[in-house]
Amino acid sequence: MDPAKERTECPAREKCPVFLAMSSGTVRYAPSGLGLALKGNLGEQPWDTDSQPHPDEGRPPPLEAVPVPWKSVGPCKSHRDSDLVETPAGKEAQGEEDPAATRLDVLRLRSSSMEIREKGSEFLKEELHKAQKELKLKDAECERLCRVRGQLERELEELTASLFEEAHKMVREANMKQAASEKQLKETRGKVDTTLFAEFQAWRESPTLDKTSPFLERVYREDVGPCLDFTMQELSALVRAAVEDNTLTIEPVASQTLPAVKVAAVECGRTNTCALSGLACACRHRIRLGDSESHYYISPSSRARITAVCNFFTYIRYIQQGLVRQDAEPMFWEITRLRKEMSLAKLGFFPQEA
Repeated sequence: MDPAKERTECPAREKCPVFLAMSSGTVRYAPSGLGLALKGNLGEQPWDTDSQPHPDEGRPPPLEAVPVPWKSVGPCKSHRDSDLVETPAGKEAQGEEDPAATRLDVLRLRSSSMEIREKGSEFLKEELHKAQKELKLKDAECERLCRVRGQLERELEELTASLFEEAHKMVREANMKQAASEKQLKETRGKVDTTLFAEFQAWRESPTLDKTSPFLERVYREDVGPCLDFTMQELSALVRAAVEDNTLTIEPVASQTLPAVKVAAVECGRTNTCALSGLACACRHRIRLGDSESHYYISPSSRARITAVCNFFTYIRYIQQGLVRQDAEPMFWEITRLRKEMSLAKLGFFPQEA
Protein backbone atom coordinates (compact mmCIF):
# COMPACT_ATOMS: atom_id res chain seq x y z
CA MET A 1 0.00 0.00 0.00
CA ASP A 2 1.16 3.49 -0.78
CA PRO A 3 2.45 5.18 2.34
CA ALA A 4 0.92 8.50 1.32
CA LYS A 5 -2.45 6.96 0.75
CA GLU A 6 -2.21 5.02 3.96
CA ARG A 7 -1.41 8.26 5.75
CA THR A 8 -4.34 10.24 4.34
CA GLU A 9 -7.07 7.66 4.69
CA CYS A 10 -9.11 7.44 7.95
CA PRO A 11 -8.57 4.18 9.85
CA ALA A 12 -12.30 4.04 10.63
CA ARG A 13 -13.41 4.64 7.07
CA GLU A 14 -17.08 3.93 6.32
CA LYS A 15 -17.73 3.66 10.09
CA CYS A 16 -16.81 7.05 11.60
CA PRO A 17 -19.81 9.39 11.77
CA VAL A 18 -17.57 12.41 11.04
CA PHE A 19 -16.29 10.73 7.86
CA LEU A 20 -19.76 9.77 6.73
CA ALA A 21 -21.05 13.31 7.36
CA MET A 22 -18.20 14.87 5.40
CA SER A 23 -18.58 12.33 2.59
CA SER A 24 -22.27 13.16 2.17
CA GLY A 25 -21.59 16.87 2.14
CA THR A 26 -23.57 17.70 5.29
CA VAL A 27 -20.41 18.91 7.05
CA ARG A 28 -18.34 21.33 5.04
CA TYR A 29 -16.13 22.90 7.72
CA ALA A 30 -13.73 21.45 10.17
CA PRO A 31 -14.63 21.46 13.87
CA SER A 32 -13.18 24.20 16.09
CA GLY A 33 -11.07 21.64 17.98
CA LEU A 34 -9.36 20.58 14.75
CA GLY A 35 -8.99 24.06 13.30
CA LEU A 36 -5.43 24.58 14.46
CA ALA A 37 -4.35 21.13 13.45
CA LEU A 38 -5.89 21.43 10.00
CA LYS A 39 -4.96 25.05 9.29
CA GLY A 40 -1.75 24.25 7.38
CA ASN A 41 -2.98 21.11 5.58
CA LEU A 42 -6.17 22.32 3.90
CA GLY A 43 -4.60 22.35 0.40
CA GLU A 44 -2.73 19.07 0.34
CA GLN A 45 -5.12 16.16 -0.44
CA PRO A 46 -8.80 15.47 -0.02
CA TRP A 47 -10.26 12.50 1.76
CA ASP A 48 -10.28 9.36 -0.33
CA THR A 49 -13.98 8.65 -0.57
CA ASP A 50 -16.13 6.90 -3.08
CA SER A 51 -18.46 9.87 -3.57
CA GLN A 52 -16.88 13.31 -3.40
CA PRO A 53 -19.00 16.34 -2.41
CA HIS A 54 -19.84 18.76 -5.17
CA PRO A 55 -17.83 21.93 -4.82
CA ASP A 56 -19.92 25.11 -4.66
CA GLU A 57 -18.89 28.63 -5.22
CA GLY A 58 -17.72 30.46 -2.15
CA ARG A 59 -17.23 27.25 -0.10
CA PRO A 60 -13.83 26.21 1.21
CA PRO A 61 -12.13 23.21 -0.39
CA PRO A 62 -12.70 19.77 1.11
CA LEU A 63 -10.81 18.84 4.24
CA GLU A 64 -7.73 16.76 3.81
CA ALA A 65 -6.52 14.01 6.03
CA VAL A 66 -4.35 15.03 8.88
CA PRO A 67 -2.05 12.48 10.46
CA VAL A 68 -3.41 12.06 14.03
CA PRO A 69 -2.26 9.27 16.27
CA TRP A 70 -5.30 7.11 17.24
CA LYS A 71 -5.55 5.08 20.37
CA SER A 72 -7.62 2.32 18.79
CA VAL A 73 -9.21 1.36 15.54
CA GLY A 74 -12.69 1.04 17.01
CA PRO A 75 -15.55 3.27 15.98
CA CYS A 76 -15.57 6.87 17.25
CA LYS A 77 -18.12 7.51 19.98
CA SER A 78 -17.92 11.28 20.34
CA HIS A 79 -16.17 14.40 19.23
CA ARG A 80 -14.26 14.46 22.53
CA ASP A 81 -12.67 11.06 21.84
CA SER A 82 -11.19 12.35 18.55
CA ASP A 83 -9.21 15.00 20.41
CA LEU A 84 -7.58 12.50 22.83
CA VAL A 85 -4.02 11.38 22.26
CA GLU A 86 -1.98 8.76 23.92
CA THR A 87 0.11 9.83 26.90
CA PRO A 88 3.05 8.10 28.48
CA ALA A 89 2.43 5.71 31.35
CA GLY A 90 4.33 7.88 33.75
CA LYS A 91 2.08 10.87 33.21
CA GLU A 92 -1.06 8.80 33.81
CA ALA A 93 0.39 7.55 37.05
CA GLN A 94 0.97 11.10 38.25
CA GLY A 95 -2.74 12.00 37.89
CA GLU A 96 -4.02 9.08 39.99
CA GLU A 97 -4.34 9.37 43.82
CA ASP A 98 -2.88 6.99 46.34
CA PRO A 99 -5.54 4.42 47.44
CA ALA A 100 -4.13 4.32 51.00
CA ALA A 101 -4.44 8.11 51.33
CA THR A 102 -7.99 7.94 50.00
CA ARG A 103 -8.93 5.28 52.54
CA LEU A 104 -7.34 7.36 55.33
CA ASP A 105 -9.40 10.39 54.33
CA VAL A 106 -12.53 8.30 54.27
CA LEU A 107 -11.75 6.96 57.73
CA ARG A 108 -11.15 10.47 59.03
CA LEU A 109 -14.44 11.65 57.60
CA ARG A 110 -16.24 8.71 59.18
CA SER A 111 -14.54 9.32 62.52
CA SER A 112 -15.43 13.03 62.43
CA SER A 113 -19.02 12.21 61.47
CA MET A 114 -19.31 9.71 64.32
CA GLU A 115 -17.87 12.25 66.78
CA ILE A 116 -20.35 14.90 65.65
CA ARG A 117 -23.15 12.39 65.94
CA GLU A 118 -22.09 11.41 69.45
CA LYS A 119 -21.86 15.06 70.57
CA GLY A 120 -25.25 15.80 69.06
CA SER A 121 -26.71 12.77 70.82
CA GLU A 122 -25.23 13.88 74.16
CA PHE A 123 -26.61 17.40 73.68
CA LEU A 124 -30.05 16.06 72.87
CA LYS A 125 -29.92 13.78 75.92
CA GLU A 126 -29.03 16.74 78.16
CA GLU A 127 -31.84 18.84 76.71
CA LEU A 128 -34.25 15.95 77.16
CA HIS A 129 -33.12 15.53 80.77
CA LYS A 130 -33.65 19.26 81.42
CA ALA A 131 -37.09 19.14 79.82
CA GLN A 132 -38.05 16.11 81.91
CA LYS A 133 -36.82 17.85 85.07
CA GLU A 134 -38.85 20.97 84.25
CA LEU A 135 -41.90 18.83 83.57
CA LYS A 136 -41.50 17.16 86.96
CA LEU A 137 -41.29 20.56 88.68
CA LYS A 138 -44.35 21.77 86.80
CA ASP A 139 -46.24 18.61 87.71
CA ALA A 140 -45.36 19.13 91.37
CA GLU A 141 -46.50 22.76 91.17
CA CYS A 142 -49.74 21.71 89.51
CA GLU A 143 -50.37 19.17 92.25
CA ARG A 144 -49.73 21.80 94.92
CA LEU A 145 -52.07 24.26 93.22
CA CYS A 146 -54.71 21.55 92.92
CA ARG A 147 -54.44 20.86 96.65
CA VAL A 148 -54.69 24.57 97.43
CA ARG A 149 -57.71 24.91 95.16
CA GLY A 150 -59.38 21.94 96.81
CA GLN A 151 -58.74 23.39 100.25
CA LEU A 152 -60.11 26.79 99.20
CA GLU A 153 -63.19 25.17 97.72
CA ARG A 154 -63.81 23.26 100.94
CA GLU A 155 -63.35 26.40 103.04
CA LEU A 156 -65.66 28.32 100.73
CA GLU A 157 -68.31 25.65 101.01
CA GLU A 158 -68.02 25.64 104.80
CA LEU A 159 -68.18 29.44 104.92
CA THR A 160 -71.19 29.49 102.62
CA ALA A 161 -72.94 26.89 104.73
CA SER A 162 -72.22 28.80 107.95
CA LEU A 163 -73.43 32.07 106.39
CA PHE A 164 -76.65 30.45 105.22
CA GLU A 165 -77.16 28.97 108.65
CA GLU A 166 -76.50 32.31 110.34
CA ALA A 167 -78.85 34.07 107.92
CA HIS A 168 -81.61 31.55 108.57
CA LYS A 169 -81.03 31.95 112.28
CA MET A 170 -81.31 35.73 112.04
CA VAL A 171 -84.46 35.43 109.95
CA ARG A 172 -86.00 33.08 112.50
CA GLU A 173 -85.12 35.42 115.36
CA ALA A 174 -86.53 38.40 113.47
CA ASN A 175 -89.72 36.53 112.73
CA MET A 176 -90.03 35.53 116.36
CA LYS A 177 -89.46 39.11 117.51
CA GLN A 178 -91.97 40.41 114.99
CA ALA A 179 -94.51 37.85 116.10
CA ALA A 180 -93.92 38.78 119.74
CA SER A 181 -94.25 42.48 118.93
CA GLU A 182 -97.46 41.93 117.02
CA LYS A 183 -98.82 39.87 119.87
CA GLN A 184 -97.87 42.53 122.40
CA LEU A 185 -99.35 45.20 120.18
CA LYS A 186 -102.61 43.31 119.93
CA GLU A 187 -102.69 42.87 123.70
CA THR A 188 -102.00 46.53 124.41
CA ARG A 189 -104.24 48.04 121.75
CA GLY A 190 -107.15 47.69 124.13
CA LYS A 191 -105.26 49.64 126.78
CA VAL A 192 -104.30 52.58 124.56
CA ASP A 193 -106.35 55.70 124.68
CA THR A 194 -107.93 55.83 121.27
CA THR A 195 -108.22 59.61 121.43
CA LEU A 196 -104.48 60.11 121.99
CA PHE A 197 -103.60 57.64 119.25
CA ALA A 198 -105.94 59.32 116.79
CA GLU A 199 -104.39 62.70 117.57
CA PHE A 200 -100.92 61.26 117.02
CA GLN A 201 -101.90 59.69 113.69
CA ALA A 202 -103.34 62.99 112.50
CA TRP A 203 -100.12 64.79 113.49
CA ARG A 204 -97.97 62.06 111.85
CA GLU A 205 -99.62 62.57 108.47
CA SER A 206 -98.24 66.15 108.41
CA PRO A 207 -95.72 66.46 111.26
CA THR A 208 -95.00 70.00 112.44
CA LEU A 209 -93.68 71.76 115.54
CA ASP A 210 -96.63 74.10 115.66
CA LYS A 211 -98.24 74.01 119.12
CA THR A 212 -101.68 74.56 117.64
CA SER A 213 -101.99 70.89 116.59
CA PRO A 214 -104.12 68.85 119.05
CA PHE A 215 -101.33 66.35 119.65
CA LEU A 216 -98.56 68.86 120.54
CA GLU A 217 -100.98 71.13 122.39
CA ARG A 218 -101.84 68.22 124.71
CA VAL A 219 -98.15 67.31 125.25
CA TYR A 220 -97.25 70.97 125.99
CA ARG A 221 -100.12 71.29 128.45
CA GLU A 222 -99.67 67.98 130.24
CA ASP A 223 -95.90 67.37 130.14
CA VAL A 224 -93.60 70.10 128.73
CA GLY A 225 -95.11 73.04 130.61
CA PRO A 226 -95.15 71.42 134.09
CA CYS A 227 -91.71 69.88 133.59
CA LEU A 228 -90.06 73.26 132.78
CA ASP A 229 -92.00 75.23 135.42
CA PHE A 230 -89.24 76.28 137.86
CA THR A 231 -89.21 78.69 140.78
CA MET A 232 -87.31 81.34 138.84
CA GLN A 233 -90.06 82.15 136.31
CA GLU A 234 -88.08 84.57 134.17
CA LEU A 235 -85.18 82.14 133.64
CA SER A 236 -87.67 79.28 133.20
CA ALA A 237 -89.26 81.09 130.21
CA LEU A 238 -85.83 81.63 128.66
CA VAL A 239 -84.95 77.97 129.14
CA ARG A 240 -88.24 76.84 127.60
CA ALA A 241 -87.73 79.04 124.52
CA ALA A 242 -84.14 77.77 124.08
CA VAL A 243 -85.33 74.14 124.31
CA GLU A 244 -87.99 74.74 121.65
CA ASP A 245 -85.43 76.46 119.38
CA ASN A 246 -82.80 73.79 120.10
CA THR A 247 -80.24 76.40 121.22
CA LEU A 248 -79.71 75.30 124.85
CA THR A 249 -76.35 73.83 125.87
CA ILE A 250 -75.66 71.74 129.00
CA GLU A 251 -72.03 71.46 130.12
CA PRO A 252 -70.44 69.54 132.99
CA VAL A 253 -68.66 71.58 135.63
CA ALA A 254 -65.09 70.82 136.66
CA SER A 255 -64.44 69.42 140.12
CA GLN A 256 -62.31 72.38 141.25
CA THR A 257 -63.71 75.28 143.19
CA LEU A 258 -66.17 77.15 141.02
CA PRO A 259 -65.73 80.92 140.68
CA ALA A 260 -68.53 83.34 141.39
CA VAL A 261 -70.68 83.88 138.27
CA LYS A 262 -72.86 86.90 137.66
CA VAL A 263 -76.05 85.75 135.94
CA ALA A 264 -78.36 87.94 133.89
CA ALA A 265 -81.58 87.29 135.81
CA VAL A 266 -80.50 86.17 139.28
CA GLU A 267 -77.36 87.05 141.15
CA CYS A 268 -76.01 83.84 142.70
CA GLY A 269 -73.40 84.53 145.32
CA ARG A 270 -72.76 80.90 146.02
CA THR A 271 -71.76 78.28 143.43
CA ASN A 272 -73.81 75.54 145.12
CA THR A 273 -77.13 77.26 144.43
CA CYS A 274 -79.33 76.16 141.52
CA ALA A 275 -80.16 79.06 139.21
CA LEU A 276 -83.61 77.60 138.35
CA SER A 277 -84.89 76.24 141.64
CA GLY A 278 -82.92 78.53 143.99
CA LEU A 279 -82.06 75.56 146.21
CA ALA A 280 -78.61 75.19 147.76
CA CYS A 281 -77.04 72.02 146.40
CA ALA A 282 -73.95 70.74 144.64
CA CYS A 283 -74.26 71.84 141.02
CA ARG A 284 -72.28 69.60 138.70
CA HIS A 285 -73.70 71.06 135.44
CA ARG A 286 -74.37 74.47 133.97
CA ILE A 287 -76.46 75.70 131.03
CA ARG A 288 -75.88 78.32 128.35
CA LEU A 289 -78.71 79.89 126.35
CA GLY A 290 -78.07 80.48 122.67
CA ASP A 291 -74.94 82.50 121.87
CA SER A 292 -74.83 84.14 125.27
CA GLU A 293 -71.61 83.80 127.21
CA SER A 294 -73.44 83.71 130.55
CA HIS A 295 -73.63 80.35 132.33
CA TYR A 296 -76.22 79.16 134.84
CA TYR A 297 -75.43 76.41 137.34
CA ILE A 298 -78.22 73.90 137.80
CA SER A 299 -78.95 71.08 140.21
CA PRO A 300 -79.23 67.40 139.16
CA SER A 301 -83.01 67.55 139.44
CA SER A 302 -83.25 70.58 137.15
CA ARG A 303 -80.87 68.96 134.68
CA ALA A 304 -83.02 65.76 134.58
CA ARG A 305 -86.18 67.77 133.86
CA ILE A 306 -84.51 69.76 131.05
CA THR A 307 -82.95 66.62 129.57
CA ALA A 308 -86.28 64.77 129.48
CA VAL A 309 -87.92 67.61 127.56
CA CYS A 310 -84.95 67.87 125.15
CA ASN A 311 -85.19 64.13 124.42
CA PHE A 312 -88.86 64.46 123.50
CA PHE A 313 -88.27 67.40 121.13
CA THR A 314 -85.31 65.60 119.52
CA TYR A 315 -87.48 62.59 118.68
CA ILE A 316 -90.35 64.55 117.17
CA ARG A 317 -87.82 66.55 115.11
CA TYR A 318 -86.49 63.23 113.74
CA ILE A 319 -90.03 62.25 112.79
CA GLN A 320 -90.60 65.61 111.09
CA GLN A 321 -87.34 65.23 109.07
CA GLY A 322 -88.28 61.71 107.97
CA LEU A 323 -85.41 60.02 109.82
CA VAL A 324 -87.70 57.67 111.78
CA ARG A 325 -89.13 55.00 109.44
CA GLN A 326 -91.50 52.95 111.56
CA ASP A 327 -95.14 52.20 111.74
CA ALA A 328 -97.47 54.43 113.70
CA GLU A 329 -97.73 52.09 116.69
CA PRO A 330 -93.98 51.91 117.51
CA MET A 331 -93.69 55.70 117.15
CA PHE A 332 -96.63 56.23 119.46
CA TRP A 333 -95.18 53.92 122.11
CA GLU A 334 -91.80 55.70 121.95
CA ILE A 335 -93.49 59.07 122.40
CA THR A 336 -95.47 57.63 125.33
CA ARG A 337 -92.22 56.47 126.93
CA LEU A 338 -90.68 59.95 126.52
CA ARG A 339 -93.77 61.52 128.10
CA LYS A 340 -93.41 59.09 130.99
CA GLU A 341 -89.79 60.23 131.54
CA MET A 342 -90.95 63.89 131.62
CA SER A 343 -93.60 63.00 134.20
CA LEU A 344 -91.10 61.15 136.41
CA ALA A 345 -88.52 63.97 136.15
CA LYS A 346 -91.25 66.47 137.09
CA LEU A 347 -91.99 64.42 140.20
CA GLY A 348 -88.30 64.34 141.15
CA PHE A 349 -87.38 60.83 139.97
CA PHE A 350 -84.10 60.84 138.04
CA PRO A 351 -80.98 58.65 137.80
CA GLN A 352 -78.28 59.22 140.41
CA GLU A 353 -75.65 59.99 137.74
CA ALA A 354 -77.61 63.06 136.74
